[in-house]
Amino acid sequence: MTKRTNLADALQKAAGKSPPSPLEQPESSTQGDTSPQPVPPSRQGKKAITGHFDPAVSRQLKQIAVENDSTVQALLAEALNGLFEKYGRSPIA
Repeated sequence: MTKRTNLADALQKAAGKSPPSPLEQPESSTQGDTSPQPVPPSRQGKKAITGHFDPAVSRQLKQIAVENDSTVQALLAEALNGLFEKYGRSPIA
């Protein structure tokens, strides 16, 4: 039975480099990396709210943002504030 070749090792060998030993960690490994990524200041203290919609919804929202020299983020904040006011809540978005 032939031994299976590790693709990463084969690529390293083809590039003329020796494959790392199984005990070594690659320097730029992102697989399984659980270290937190730096958070931009504009997102600190914020929470993402997501939903799944038809692609046409995304296109139309982006078109409205461009036509009004705005951003999707600003339009969503405007829509959420309108929803909050409709239900007697303060506009906090």
